[in-house]
Amino acid sequence: MIKVTQIKKSFHNLQVLKGIDLEIQKGEIVCLVGASGAGKSTLLHIIGTLDKPDSGEVCIKGENVFRLPDKELSQFRNRHIGFVFQFHHLLPEFTALENIYLPALIAKVPQKKAMEQAHELLDLFKLSNRADHKPSQLSGGEQQRIAVARALINKPSVVLADEPSGNLDSKNAKELHALFLELRDTLNQTFVIVTHNESFAAMADRTLHMADGVLIK
Repeated sequence: MIKVTQIKKSFHNLQVLKGIDLEIQKGEIVCLVGASGAGKSTLLHIIGTLDKPDSGEVCIKGENVFRLPDKELSQFRNRHIGFVFQFHHLLPEFTALENIYLPALIAKVPQKKAMEQAHELLDLFKLSNRADHKPSQLSGGEQQRIAVARALINKPSVVLADEPSGNLDSKNAKELHALFLELRDTLNQTFVIVTHNESFAAMADRTLHMADGVLIK
């Protein structure tokens, strides 16, 4: 699903990534762990094409993504990559349903079909009764589950998550982690997750440790 080859990245004189090689299979949950400043989020952003490496290649589903023109890269990102962040980034003026299907509209999916898909995800996440609620009317755990549903609306090849449970209490964090495992089992969804949560990392298919811009064997 994902092949990363000799990715290097510097910010000014600081080399953050020092030649990362990585392969991730379809239907795998891979957790990236390590101290702050190890380069985990930078690597995740490069895999997600939100940032470009100084050198090296990222192939997703066989597509060498950084060889794509900017417009095609943006379309590829919207179609194949879902994102979940520590802070849910839901749009406050829209309902839960609207927040979920907005990326589908951007992908030119007809609104009726986009709404149907969003309702299916709300059913899957047991949040159908929250469809018309604004983010301010939802609990923290509900907001983050809506954010995960939004990440899945375009049926992405991979979901990238950066500390997705970092802003949740332990109960909601456990529920979110269980949801990722369920999505892996039911949808064969691929996840790459940056986390400091050791119990979640232990549940992943693989845990990769980073330090000082390299993966530790």
